[in-house]
Amino acid sequence: MFKLRRYLAGHYAECVLAPLFKMLEALLQLLVPLVMAQVIDVGIATRDAGYVLWHGTLLVVMGVFAWAVAVTAQYFCSKLASAFGTALRDDLFRHVLSLSREDVERLGRATLVTRITNDSQQVQDGLNMFFRLILRSPFVTFGTVVAAFLVDGIEGAALLVAVLVSGAIVMGFMRVTTKRYREIQRGLDDVLLATTENLEGVRVLRAFRREDAERAAFSRTAETVRSRQVATGDISALVNPLTYVAINCGLIALLWFGGFQVNVGNLTQGQLVALVSYVSQALVELLKLTNLIVLLSKASACARRINEVFETRPSMADGPREAILAPGAPALAFDDVSFTYADGAGHALSHVSFELAPGRTLGVIGGTGSGKSTLASLAMRFYDATEGAVRVGGTDVRELTRASLRHVVSLVEQGATLFSGTIASNLRWGGPNAGEKDLEAALATAQAAGVVDGKGGLTAEVEQFGRNFSGGQRQRLAIARTLARRPGVLILDDSSSALDFATDAALRRAIARDCAGTAVITISQRVTAVRHADQILVLDGGRQVGLGTHEELLAGCPVYREICESQLTAEEVAR
Repeated sequence: MFKLRRYLAGHYAECVLAPLFKMLEALLQLLVPLVMAQVIDVGIATRDAGYVLWHGTLLVVMGVFAWAVAVTAQYFCSKLASAFGTALRDDLFRHVLSLSREDVERLGRATLVTRITNDSQQVQDGLNMFFRLILRSPFVTFGTVVAAFLVDGIEGAALLVAVLVSGAIVMGFMRVTTKRYREIQRGLDDVLLATTENLEGVRVLRAFRREDAERAAFSRTAETVRSRQVATGDISALVNPLTYVAINCGLIALLWFGGFQVNVGNLTQGQLVALVSYVSQALVELLKLTNLIVLLSKASACARRINEVFETRPSMADGPREAILAPGAPALAFDDVSFTYADGAGHALSHVSFELAPGRTLGVIGGTGSGKSTLASLAMRFYDATEGAVRVGGTDVRELTRASLRHVVSLVEQGATLFSGTIASNLRWGGPNAGEKDLEAALATAQAAGVVDGKGGLTAEVEQFGRNFSGGQRQRLAIARTLARRPGVLILDDSSSALDFATDAALRRAIARDCAGTAVITISQRVTAVRHADQILVLDGGRQVGLGTHEELLAGCPVYREICESQLTAEEVAR
Protein backbone atom coordinates (compact mmCIF):
# COMPACT_ATOMS: atom_id res chain seq x y z
CA MET A 1 0.00 0.00 0.00
CA PHE A 2 2.99 2.29 0.55
CA LYS A 3 3.40 2.66 -3.22
CA LEU A 4 -0.11 4.12 -3.44
CA ARG A 5 0.64 6.94 -0.97
CA ARG A 6 0.73 9.41 -3.87
CA TYR A 7 -3.07 9.43 -3.86
CA LEU A 8 -2.99 11.13 -0.46
CA ALA A 9 -1.56 14.27 -2.10
CA GLY A 10 -3.68 17.30 -1.31
CA HIS A 11 -5.17 15.66 1.79
CA TYR A 12 -2.26 15.85 4.20
CA ALA A 13 -4.31 17.90 6.67
CA GLU A 14 -6.77 15.00 7.02
CA CYS A 15 -3.81 12.59 7.34
CA VAL A 16 -2.69 14.53 10.42
CA LEU A 17 -6.01 15.57 11.94
CA ALA A 18 -7.71 12.16 11.79
CA PRO A 19 -5.08 10.33 13.90
CA LEU A 20 -4.65 13.31 16.24
CA PHE A 21 -8.34 13.41 17.08
CA LYS A 22 -8.27 9.64 17.59
CA MET A 23 -5.34 10.01 19.98
CA LEU A 24 -7.21 12.72 21.87
CA GLU A 25 -10.11 10.33 22.23
CA ALA A 26 -7.68 7.65 23.45
CA LEU A 27 -6.17 10.01 26.02
CA LEU A 28 -9.61 10.72 27.45
CA GLN A 29 -10.25 6.99 27.57
CA LEU A 30 -7.02 6.42 29.54
CA LEU A 31 -8.02 9.05 32.12
CA VAL A 32 -11.33 7.39 32.94
CA PRO A 33 -9.92 4.55 35.14
CA LEU A 34 -7.85 7.08 37.12
CA VAL A 35 -10.96 9.16 37.82
CA MET A 36 -12.85 6.02 38.82
CA ALA A 37 -10.02 5.04 41.17
CA GLN A 38 -10.37 8.40 42.91
CA VAL A 39 -14.12 7.98 43.19
CA ILE A 40 -13.64 4.59 44.89
CA ASP A 41 -10.66 5.46 47.11
CA VAL A 42 -11.84 8.93 48.15
CA GLY A 43 -15.52 9.50 47.43
CA ILE A 44 -16.92 6.08 48.30
CA ALA A 45 -14.37 5.33 51.05
CA THR A 46 -15.22 8.59 52.87
CA ARG A 47 -18.91 8.57 51.88
CA ASP A 48 -18.46 12.00 50.30
CA ALA A 49 -21.52 12.32 48.02
CA GLY A 50 -20.41 15.70 46.68
CA TYR A 51 -17.06 14.28 45.62
CA VAL A 52 -18.76 11.36 43.87
CA LEU A 53 -21.28 13.67 42.14
CA TRP A 54 -18.54 16.04 40.99
CA HIS A 55 -16.38 13.28 39.52
CA GLY A 56 -19.46 11.58 38.02
CA THR A 57 -20.30 14.82 36.23
CA LEU A 58 -16.68 15.02 35.07
CA LEU A 59 -16.95 11.51 33.60
CA VAL A 60 -20.14 12.48 31.71
CA VAL A 61 -18.47 15.61 30.30
CA MET A 62 -15.43 13.56 29.28
CA GLY A 63 -17.73 11.02 27.58
CA VAL A 64 -19.57 13.69 25.58
CA PHE A 65 -16.31 15.35 24.58
CA ALA A 66 -14.82 11.99 23.59
CA TRP A 67 -17.92 11.30 21.44
CA ALA A 68 -17.54 14.66 19.66
CA VAL A 69 -13.85 14.01 19.11
CA ALA A 70 -14.56 10.50 17.75
CA VAL A 71 -17.19 11.81 15.30
CA THR A 72 -14.76 14.50 14.08
CA ALA A 73 -12.01 11.93 13.62
CA GLN A 74 -14.34 9.64 11.69
CA TYR A 75 -15.34 12.53 9.44
CA PHE A 76 -11.71 13.21 8.53
CA CYS A 77 -11.02 9.48 8.02
CA SER A 78 -14.03 9.00 5.73
CA LYS A 79 -13.25 12.14 3.75
CA LEU A 80 -9.63 11.05 3.31
CA ALA A 81 -10.51 7.46 2.34
CA SER A 82 -13.18 8.47 -0.18
CA ALA A 83 -10.85 11.01 -1.84
CA PHE A 84 -8.08 8.38 -1.93
CA GLY A 85 -10.39 5.73 -3.45
CA THR A 86 -11.72 8.10 -6.09
CA ALA A 87 -8.24 9.24 -7.15
CA LEU A 88 -6.98 5.64 -7.20
CA ARG A 89 -9.84 4.34 -9.35
CA ASP A 90 -9.63 7.29 -11.74
CA ASP A 91 -5.88 6.83 -12.23
CA LEU A 92 -6.20 3.05 -12.52
CA PHE A 93 -8.92 3.38 -15.16
CA ARG A 94 -6.86 5.99 -17.02
CA HIS A 95 -3.83 3.69 -16.94
CA VAL A 96 -5.84 0.73 -18.24
CA LEU A 97 -7.09 2.84 -21.15
CA SER A 98 -3.48 3.73 -21.98
CA LEU A 99 -2.57 0.05 -22.40
CA SER A 100 -2.59 -1.57 -25.80
CA ARG A 101 -5.06 -4.28 -26.72
CA GLU A 102 -2.25 -6.82 -26.32
CA ASP A 103 -1.51 -5.54 -22.79
CA VAL A 104 -5.18 -5.80 -21.80
CA GLU A 105 -5.48 -9.30 -23.21
CA ARG A 106 -2.35 -10.39 -21.39
CA LEU A 107 -3.60 -9.11 -18.04
CA GLY A 108 -7.15 -10.33 -18.63
CA ARG A 109 -10.31 -8.25 -18.85
CA ALA A 110 -12.02 -9.97 -15.90
CA THR A 111 -9.12 -9.36 -13.52
CA LEU A 112 -8.90 -5.70 -14.59
CA VAL A 113 -12.57 -5.20 -13.71
CA THR A 114 -12.01 -6.86 -10.31
CA ARG A 115 -8.97 -4.70 -9.61
CA ILE A 116 -10.68 -1.45 -10.56
CA THR A 117 -13.78 -2.23 -8.47
CA ASN A 118 -13.34 -4.78 -5.67
CA ASP A 119 -9.60 -4.43 -5.07
CA SER A 120 -9.67 -0.63 -4.98
CA GLN A 121 -12.60 -0.72 -2.53
CA GLN A 122 -10.69 -3.10 -0.25
CA VAL A 123 -7.71 -0.73 -0.28
CA GLN A 124 -9.99 2.23 0.47
CA ASP A 125 -11.59 0.42 3.42
CA GLY A 126 -8.18 -0.58 4.72
CA LEU A 127 -6.96 3.02 4.54
CA ASN A 128 -10.05 4.24 6.41
CA MET A 129 -9.48 1.80 9.28
CA PHE A 130 -5.73 2.44 9.20
CA PHE A 131 -6.11 6.14 10.00
CA ARG A 132 -8.80 5.39 12.56
CA LEU A 133 -6.86 2.84 14.55
CA ILE A 134 -3.18 2.79 13.62
CA LEU A 135 -2.28 5.42 16.25
CA ARG A 136 -5.23 5.03 18.57
CA SER A 137 -4.99 1.31 19.29
CA PRO A 138 -1.20 1.17 19.84
CA PHE A 139 -1.41 4.38 21.88
CA VAL A 140 -4.15 3.03 24.14
CA THR A 141 -2.41 -0.34 24.47
CA PHE A 142 0.93 1.27 25.28
CA GLY A 143 -0.80 3.79 27.55
CA THR A 144 -2.51 1.08 29.57
CA VAL A 145 0.85 -0.64 30.13
CA VAL A 146 2.49 2.64 31.19
CA ALA A 147 -0.44 3.49 33.47
CA ALA A 148 -0.28 0.00 34.97
CA PHE A 149 3.45 0.44 35.69
CA LEU A 150 2.74 3.80 37.32
CA VAL A 151 0.19 2.16 39.58
CA ASP A 152 2.28 -0.95 40.34
CA GLY A 153 5.42 -2.34 38.68
CA ILE A 154 4.54 -6.04 39.05
CA GLU A 155 1.06 -5.52 37.66
CA GLY A 156 2.47 -3.51 34.77
CA ALA A 157 4.95 -6.26 33.95
CA ALA A 158 2.16 -8.87 33.82
CA LEU A 159 0.15 -6.71 31.45
CA LEU A 160 3.22 -5.99 29.29
CA VAL A 161 3.93 -9.70 28.81
CA ALA A 162 0.31 -10.32 27.82
CA VAL A 163 0.39 -7.46 25.31
CA LEU A 164 3.67 -8.63 23.75
CA VAL A 165 2.38 -12.18 23.35
CA SER A 166 -0.82 -10.89 21.73
CA GLY A 167 1.16 -8.63 19.38
CA ALA A 168 3.33 -11.55 18.26
CA ILE A 169 0.20 -13.60 17.57
CA VAL A 170 -1.32 -10.82 15.47
CA MET A 171 1.80 -10.22 13.39
CA GLY A 172 2.30 -13.94 12.79
CA PHE A 173 -1.22 -14.35 11.49
CA MET A 174 -0.82 -11.32 9.21
CA ARG A 175 2.15 -12.94 7.47
CA VAL A 176 0.13 -16.10 6.87
CA THR A 177 -3.12 -14.51 5.67
CA THR A 178 -1.78 -11.86 3.24
CA LYS A 179 -0.77 -14.47 0.65
CA ARG A 180 -4.09 -16.29 1.07
CA TYR A 181 -6.07 -13.12 0.42
CA ARG A 182 -4.25 -12.65 -2.90
CA GLU A 183 -5.37 -16.16 -3.87
CA ILE A 184 -8.95 -15.29 -2.93
CA GLN A 185 -8.86 -12.20 -5.16
CA ARG A 186 -7.57 -14.31 -8.06
CA GLY A 187 -10.48 -16.64 -7.47
CA LEU A 188 -12.86 -13.69 -7.67
CA ASP A 189 -11.33 -12.90 -11.08
CA ASP A 190 -12.36 -16.39 -12.23
CA VAL A 191 -15.89 -15.93 -10.87
CA LEU A 192 -16.25 -12.62 -12.71
CA LEU A 193 -14.92 -14.15 -15.93
CA ALA A 194 -17.40 -17.03 -15.75
CA THR A 195 -20.25 -14.63 -14.96
CA THR A 196 -19.39 -12.28 -17.81
CA GLU A 197 -19.04 -15.08 -20.36
CA ASN A 198 -22.35 -16.66 -19.43
CA LEU A 199 -24.30 -13.41 -19.33
CA GLU A 200 -22.93 -12.18 -22.65
CA GLY A 201 -23.39 -15.59 -24.29
CA VAL A 202 -26.71 -16.44 -22.65
CA ARG A 203 -28.49 -16.98 -25.99
CA VAL A 204 -25.86 -19.42 -27.21
CA LEU A 205 -25.86 -21.11 -23.82
CA ARG A 206 -29.61 -21.70 -24.01
CA ALA A 207 -29.56 -22.64 -27.67
CA PHE A 208 -27.14 -25.47 -26.89
CA ARG A 209 -28.91 -26.35 -23.63
CA ARG A 210 -25.74 -25.87 -21.65
CA GLU A 211 -27.41 -24.40 -18.57
CA ASP A 212 -26.72 -27.38 -16.33
CA ALA A 213 -23.11 -27.78 -17.48
CA GLU A 214 -22.33 -24.06 -17.06
CA ARG A 215 -24.11 -23.97 -13.71
CA ALA A 216 -21.94 -26.88 -12.55
CA ALA A 217 -18.78 -25.19 -13.86
CA PHE A 218 -19.71 -21.95 -12.12
CA SER A 219 -20.42 -23.84 -8.88
CA ARG A 220 -16.96 -25.40 -9.03
CA THR A 221 -15.35 -22.00 -9.52
CA ALA A 222 -17.39 -20.45 -6.73
CA GLU A 223 -16.68 -23.43 -4.46
CA THR A 224 -12.94 -22.92 -4.98
CA VAL A 225 -13.28 -19.30 -3.81
CA ARG A 226 -15.49 -20.37 -0.91
CA SER A 227 -13.04 -23.01 0.26
CA ARG A 228 -10.19 -20.47 0.14
CA GLN A 229 -12.27 -17.94 2.05
CA VAL A 230 -13.29 -20.50 4.66
CA ALA A 231 -9.73 -21.73 5.13
CA THR A 232 -8.43 -18.18 5.49
CA GLY A 233 -11.37 -17.28 7.73
CA ASP A 234 -10.63 -20.27 9.96
CA ILE A 235 -7.07 -19.05 10.40
CA SER A 236 -8.15 -15.46 11.00
CA ALA A 237 -10.80 -16.62 13.46
CA LEU A 238 -8.08 -17.99 15.74
CA VAL A 239 -6.61 -14.53 16.29
CA ASN A 240 -9.34 -13.17 18.58
CA PRO A 241 -9.58 -16.25 20.86
CA LEU A 242 -5.79 -16.43 21.22
CA THR A 243 -5.72 -12.70 22.01
CA TYR A 244 -8.44 -13.24 24.61
CA VAL A 245 -6.41 -16.07 26.15
CA ALA A 246 -3.21 -14.00 26.32
CA ILE A 247 -4.89 -10.93 27.82
CA ASN A 248 -7.06 -12.90 30.26
CA CYS A 249 -4.00 -14.81 31.43
CA GLY A 250 -2.51 -11.40 32.14
CA LEU A 251 -5.72 -10.42 33.95
CA ILE A 252 -5.55 -13.56 36.11
CA ALA A 253 -1.96 -12.76 37.02
CA LEU A 254 -2.88 -9.16 37.76
CA LEU A 255 -5.78 -10.14 40.05
CA TRP A 256 -3.66 -12.77 41.77
CA PHE A 257 -0.81 -10.43 42.60
CA GLY A 258 -3.13 -7.45 43.03
CA GLY A 259 -5.12 -9.25 45.71
CA PHE A 260 -1.97 -9.82 47.72
CA GLN A 261 -0.96 -6.18 47.24
CA VAL A 262 -4.35 -4.96 48.49
CA ASN A 263 -4.17 -7.25 51.52
CA VAL A 264 -0.74 -5.94 52.55
CA GLY A 265 -1.75 -2.34 51.89
CA ASN A 266 0.55 -1.66 48.93
CA LEU A 267 -2.41 -1.20 46.58
CA THR A 268 -5.82 0.39 47.11
CA GLN A 269 -9.09 -1.08 45.91
CA GLY A 270 -9.53 1.83 43.51
CA GLN A 271 -6.12 1.24 42.00
CA LEU A 272 -6.90 -2.46 41.53
CA VAL A 273 -10.17 -1.55 39.78
CA ALA A 274 -8.22 0.88 37.58
CA LEU A 275 -5.77 -1.89 36.68
CA VAL A 276 -8.60 -4.25 35.76
CA SER A 277 -10.11 -1.47 33.65
CA TYR A 278 -6.78 -0.96 31.89
CA VAL A 279 -6.58 -4.67 31.11
CA SER A 280 -10.07 -4.52 29.61
CA GLN A 281 -9.07 -1.50 27.53
CA ALA A 282 -5.95 -3.28 26.34
CA LEU A 283 -8.04 -6.32 25.38
CA VAL A 284 -10.54 -4.23 23.40
CA GLU A 285 -7.81 -2.31 21.61
CA LEU A 286 -5.87 -5.46 20.78
CA LEU A 287 -9.03 -6.98 19.31
CA LYS A 288 -9.53 -3.82 17.25
CA LEU A 289 -5.90 -4.00 16.21
CA THR A 290 -6.38 -7.65 15.27
CA ASN A 291 -9.34 -6.79 13.04
CA LEU A 292 -7.29 -3.95 11.57
CA ILE A 293 -4.46 -6.34 10.76
CA VAL A 294 -6.92 -8.71 9.04
CA LEU A 295 -8.35 -5.82 7.02
CA LEU A 296 -4.87 -4.53 6.18
CA SER A 297 -3.89 -8.03 5.05
CA LYS A 298 -6.75 -7.93 2.54
CA ALA A 299 -5.90 -4.38 1.54
CA SER A 300 -2.21 -5.24 1.14
CA ALA A 301 -3.02 -8.19 -1.11
CA CYS A 302 -5.33 -6.01 -3.20
CA ALA A 303 -2.80 -3.17 -3.34
CA ARG A 304 -0.19 -5.54 -4.75
CA ARG A 305 -2.62 -6.61 -7.46
CA ILE A 306 -3.33 -2.96 -8.30
CA ASN A 307 0.38 -2.18 -8.41
CA GLU A 308 0.84 -5.05 -10.87
CA VAL A 309 -1.43 -3.13 -13.25
CA PHE A 310 0.43 0.14 -12.69
CA GLU A 311 3.74 -1.63 -13.23
CA THR A 312 2.51 -2.88 -16.61
CA ARG A 313 3.90 -0.20 -18.86
CA PRO A 314 2.13 0.38 -22.18
CA SER A 315 3.87 -1.70 -24.82
CA MET A 316 3.18 1.03 -27.38
CA ALA A 317 4.62 4.49 -26.98
CA ASP A 318 3.10 7.52 -28.66
CA GLY A 319 5.12 9.00 -31.47
CA PRO A 320 5.92 12.72 -31.61
CA ARG A 321 4.10 13.56 -34.84
CA GLU A 322 0.49 14.31 -35.72
CA ALA A 323 -1.21 12.19 -38.36
CA ILE A 324 -1.83 14.16 -41.57
CA LEU A 325 -2.80 12.91 -45.00
CA ALA A 326 -0.08 14.70 -46.92
CA PRO A 327 -0.76 15.59 -50.56
CA GLY A 328 0.67 13.05 -52.96
CA ALA A 329 1.26 10.46 -50.26
CA PRO A 330 -0.82 7.26 -49.91
CA ALA A 331 -3.57 7.55 -47.32
CA LEU A 332 -2.65 4.07 -46.04
CA ALA A 333 0.19 1.78 -47.00
CA PHE A 334 1.44 -1.60 -45.82
CA ASP A 335 5.13 -2.07 -46.56
CA ASP A 336 6.03 -5.78 -46.39
CA VAL A 337 4.12 -6.15 -43.13
CA SER A 338 4.23 -9.33 -41.06
CA PHE A 339 2.66 -9.83 -37.64
CA THR A 340 2.62 -12.56 -35.01
CA TYR A 341 0.37 -12.50 -31.95
CA ALA A 342 1.94 -13.03 -28.53
CA ASP A 343 2.33 -16.78 -27.98
CA GLY A 344 1.10 -17.28 -31.55
CA ALA A 345 2.19 -20.39 -33.41
CA GLY A 346 3.03 -18.47 -36.58
CA HIS A 347 2.44 -15.32 -38.60
CA ALA A 348 -1.13 -14.00 -38.57
CA LEU A 349 -0.05 -11.82 -41.50
CA SER A 350 2.96 -12.47 -43.69
CA HIS A 351 4.63 -10.00 -46.08
CA VAL A 352 1.54 -7.92 -46.95
CA SER A 353 2.09 -4.86 -49.14
CA PHE A 354 -0.31 -2.38 -50.73
CA GLU A 355 -0.93 1.35 -51.12
CA LEU A 356 -4.29 3.10 -50.93
CA ALA A 357 -4.60 6.67 -52.21
CA PRO A 358 -7.12 9.20 -50.79
CA GLY A 359 -10.55 8.79 -52.34
CA ARG A 360 -9.81 5.25 -53.54
CA THR A 361 -11.29 1.98 -52.34
CA LEU A 362 -9.69 -1.32 -51.35
CA GLY A 363 -11.54 -4.56 -50.83
CA VAL A 364 -10.02 -7.23 -48.56
CA ILE A 365 -11.31 -10.77 -48.89
CA GLY A 366 -10.24 -14.17 -47.66
CA GLY A 367 -11.38 -17.15 -45.68
CA THR A 368 -11.89 -17.36 -41.93
CA GLY A 369 -8.58 -16.86 -40.12
CA SER A 370 -6.87 -15.40 -43.16
CA GLY A 371 -5.81 -12.24 -41.25
CA LYS A 372 -8.42 -9.72 -42.44
CA SER A 373 -9.25 -8.34 -38.97
CA THR A 374 -5.58 -8.39 -38.02
CA LEU A 375 -4.90 -6.09 -40.97
CA ALA A 376 -7.53 -3.65 -39.62
CA SER A 377 -6.03 -3.82 -36.12
CA LEU A 378 -2.57 -2.98 -37.47
CA ALA A 379 -3.93 -0.02 -39.42
CA MET A 380 -5.51 1.29 -36.19
CA ARG A 381 -2.30 0.46 -34.30
CA PHE A 382 -4.01 -1.79 -31.81
CA TYR A 383 -0.86 -3.83 -32.34
CA ASP A 384 2.52 -2.99 -33.86
CA ALA A 385 3.78 -4.86 -36.90
CA THR A 386 6.38 -7.52 -36.13
CA GLU A 387 8.13 -6.77 -39.41
CA GLY A 388 7.72 -4.05 -42.00
CA ALA A 389 5.86 -0.78 -41.56
CA VAL A 390 2.29 0.51 -41.65
CA ARG A 391 2.16 4.07 -42.96
CA VAL A 392 -0.56 6.72 -42.81
CA GLY A 393 0.00 9.78 -44.98
CA GLY A 394 3.47 8.46 -45.71
CA THR A 395 4.50 8.31 -42.04
CA ASP A 396 5.08 5.15 -40.00
CA VAL A 397 2.21 4.85 -37.51
CA ARG A 398 4.76 4.27 -34.74
CA GLU A 399 5.88 7.85 -35.19
CA LEU A 400 2.35 9.24 -34.80
CA THR A 401 0.32 10.02 -31.70
CA ARG A 402 -2.40 7.44 -31.31
CA ALA A 403 -5.06 10.11 -30.78
CA SER A 404 -4.30 11.81 -34.11
CA LEU A 405 -3.94 8.45 -35.89
CA ARG A 406 -7.36 7.31 -34.76
CA HIS A 407 -8.86 10.62 -35.74
CA VAL A 408 -7.64 10.13 -39.30
CA VAL A 409 -8.19 6.35 -39.49
CA SER A 410 -11.53 5.01 -38.21
CA LEU A 411 -12.68 1.42 -37.87
CA VAL A 412 -16.15 -0.12 -37.75
CA GLU A 413 -15.96 -3.71 -36.54
CA GLN A 414 -18.41 -6.52 -37.14
CA GLY A 415 -19.46 -6.70 -33.49
CA ALA A 416 -20.90 -3.19 -33.34
CA THR A 417 -21.01 -1.88 -29.77
CA LEU A 418 -23.42 0.79 -28.58
CA PHE A 419 -23.34 2.39 -25.15
CA SER A 420 -26.16 3.25 -22.79
CA GLY A 421 -27.50 6.75 -23.37
CA THR A 422 -29.27 8.13 -26.42
CA ILE A 423 -28.79 7.67 -30.14
CA ALA A 424 -27.37 11.20 -30.34
CA SER A 425 -24.88 10.60 -27.52
CA ASN A 426 -23.67 7.45 -29.28
CA LEU A 427 -23.29 9.21 -32.62
CA ARG A 428 -21.32 12.03 -31.00
CA TRP A 429 -18.66 9.56 -29.94
CA GLY A 430 -17.49 9.99 -33.53
CA GLY A 431 -17.94 13.75 -33.69
CA PRO A 432 -18.35 15.43 -30.27
CA ASN A 433 -19.12 18.79 -31.88
CA ALA A 434 -21.34 17.43 -34.66
CA GLY A 435 -24.60 19.32 -35.09
CA GLU A 436 -27.96 17.71 -35.66
CA LYS A 437 -27.68 18.18 -39.44
CA ASP A 438 -24.26 16.48 -39.41
CA LEU A 439 -25.72 13.54 -37.52
CA GLU A 440 -28.66 13.32 -39.91
CA ALA A 441 -26.27 13.31 -42.89
CA ALA A 442 -24.21 10.51 -41.34
CA LEU A 443 -27.38 8.53 -40.62
CA ALA A 444 -28.58 8.96 -44.20
CA THR A 445 -25.27 7.69 -45.60
CA ALA A 446 -25.28 4.73 -43.20
CA GLN A 447 -28.87 3.84 -44.19
CA ALA A 448 -29.85 4.35 -40.55
CA ALA A 449 -32.32 7.23 -40.83
CA GLY A 450 -35.22 4.78 -40.72
CA VAL A 451 -33.78 3.16 -37.59
CA VAL A 452 -33.77 6.49 -35.77
CA ASP A 453 -37.27 7.42 -36.97
CA GLY A 454 -38.59 4.06 -35.86
CA LYS A 455 -37.17 4.53 -32.35
CA GLY A 456 -38.52 8.05 -31.92
CA GLY A 457 -35.67 10.33 -32.97
CA LEU A 458 -32.13 11.15 -31.89
CA THR A 459 -33.15 11.38 -28.23
CA ALA A 460 -34.36 7.76 -28.19
CA GLU A 461 -32.86 5.67 -25.41
CA VAL A 462 -30.07 3.18 -26.08
CA GLU A 463 -29.94 0.43 -23.48
CA GLN A 464 -26.74 -1.19 -22.25
CA PHE A 465 -24.81 -2.75 -25.16
CA GLY A 466 -27.61 -1.49 -27.46
CA ARG A 467 -29.72 -4.55 -26.69
CA ASN A 468 -32.92 -2.75 -27.72
CA PHE A 469 -31.60 -2.68 -31.31
CA SER A 470 -31.18 -5.55 -33.75
CA GLY A 471 -27.75 -6.58 -35.03
CA GLY A 472 -28.28 -4.80 -38.36
CA GLN A 473 -29.53 -1.64 -36.64
CA ARG A 474 -26.49 -1.58 -34.37
CA GLN A 475 -24.17 -1.98 -37.35
CA ARG A 476 -25.76 0.90 -39.24
CA LEU A 477 -25.64 3.18 -36.18
CA ALA A 478 -21.98 2.22 -35.63
CA ILE A 479 -21.19 3.16 -39.24
CA ALA A 480 -23.04 6.47 -38.81
CA ARG A 481 -21.08 7.14 -35.62
CA THR A 482 -17.82 6.71 -37.52
CA LEU A 483 -18.96 8.79 -40.50
CA ALA A 484 -19.81 11.65 -38.11
CA ARG A 485 -16.07 11.91 -37.49
CA ARG A 486 -15.35 12.44 -41.22
CA PRO A 487 -12.26 10.19 -41.22
CA GLY A 488 -9.58 10.29 -43.87
CA VAL A 489 -9.40 6.48 -43.94
CA LEU A 490 -12.53 4.42 -43.26
CA ILE A 491 -12.16 0.71 -42.50
CA LEU A 492 -15.31 -1.40 -42.59
CA ASP A 493 -14.40 -4.76 -41.06
CA ASP A 494 -17.32 -6.98 -42.08
CA SER A 495 -19.47 -4.25 -40.55
CA SER A 496 -22.44 -4.91 -42.83
CA SER A 497 -22.61 -8.66 -42.25
CA ALA A 498 -26.02 -8.36 -40.56
CA LEU A 499 -27.53 -6.31 -43.40
CA ASP A 500 -29.58 -7.69 -46.24
CA PHE A 501 -28.08 -7.51 -49.73
CA ALA A 502 -30.22 -4.55 -50.83
CA THR A 503 -29.33 -2.43 -47.79
CA ASP A 504 -25.66 -3.44 -48.10
CA ALA A 505 -25.61 -2.34 -51.75
CA ALA A 506 -27.34 0.95 -50.92
CA LEU A 507 -24.79 1.53 -48.14
CA ARG A 508 -21.85 1.03 -50.48
CA ARG A 509 -23.33 3.39 -53.07
CA ALA A 510 -24.00 6.06 -50.42
CA ILE A 511 -20.45 5.86 -49.05
CA ALA A 512 -19.02 6.13 -52.56
CA ARG A 513 -21.23 9.18 -53.18
CA ASP A 514 -20.89 11.01 -49.84
CA CYS A 515 -17.31 10.11 -48.90
CA ALA A 516 -15.61 10.92 -52.20
CA GLY A 517 -12.35 12.09 -50.60
CA THR A 518 -12.12 9.25 -48.10
CA ALA A 519 -9.95 6.18 -48.59
CA VAL A 520 -12.25 3.23 -47.88
CA ILE A 521 -11.22 -0.32 -46.99
CA THR A 522 -14.03 -2.85 -47.10
CA ILE A 523 -13.21 -6.14 -45.38
CA SER A 524 -15.72 -8.85 -46.15
CA GLN A 525 -16.25 -12.48 -47.00
CA ARG A 526 -18.85 -11.45 -49.59
CA VAL A 527 -17.57 -11.05 -53.13
CA THR A 528 -20.43 -8.64 -53.86
CA ALA A 529 -19.12 -6.29 -51.14
CA VAL A 530 -15.64 -5.95 -52.67
CA ARG A 531 -15.90 -6.68 -56.37
CA HIS A 532 -16.37 -3.05 -57.39
CA ALA A 533 -13.44 -1.76 -55.30
CA ASP A 534 -10.55 -0.08 -57.13
CA GLN A 535 -8.28 -2.84 -55.83
CA ILE A 536 -8.93 -6.11 -54.07
CA LEU A 537 -6.46 -7.70 -51.66
CA VAL A 538 -6.81 -11.47 -51.32
CA LEU A 539 -5.51 -13.15 -48.16
CA ASP A 540 -5.08 -16.85 -47.57
CA GLY A 541 -3.69 -18.13 -44.27
CA GLY A 542 -2.22 -14.71 -43.52
CA ARG A 543 -0.39 -14.55 -46.87
CA GLN A 544 -1.09 -12.07 -49.63
CA VAL A 545 -2.02 -14.19 -52.65
CA GLY A 546 -3.53 -11.53 -54.88
CA LEU A 547 -3.86 -7.78 -55.40
CA GLY A 548 -5.73 -6.23 -58.32
CA THR A 549 -9.13 -5.55 -59.82
CA HIS A 550 -11.94 -8.08 -59.92
CA GLU A 551 -11.16 -8.95 -63.53
CA GLU A 552 -7.40 -9.23 -62.94
CA LEU A 553 -7.86 -11.51 -59.96
CA LEU A 554 -10.33 -13.75 -61.79
CA ALA A 555 -7.69 -14.27 -64.44
CA GLY A 556 -4.63 -14.61 -62.24
CA CYS A 557 -5.62 -15.58 -58.64
CA PRO A 558 -6.97 -19.11 -58.15
CA VAL A 559 -7.99 -18.41 -54.54
CA TYR A 560 -10.09 -15.42 -55.53
CA ARG A 561 -11.66 -17.28 -58.44
CA GLU A 562 -12.55 -20.16 -56.10
CA ILE A 563 -14.22 -17.74 -53.67
CA CYS A 564 -16.20 -16.16 -56.51
CA GLU A 565 -17.35 -19.49 -57.88
CA SER A 566 -18.49 -20.60 -54.42
CA GLN A 567 -20.70 -17.52 -54.01
CA LEU A 568 -21.77 -16.43 -57.50
CA THR A 569 -23.29 -18.06 -60.54
CA ALA A 570 -21.20 -18.38 -63.69
CA GLU A 571 -23.05 -15.44 -65.23
CA GLU A 572 -22.44 -13.25 -62.14
CA VAL A 573 -18.74 -14.15 -62.11
CA ALA A 574 -18.39 -13.14 -65.75
CA ARG A 575 -20.23 -9.82 -65.34
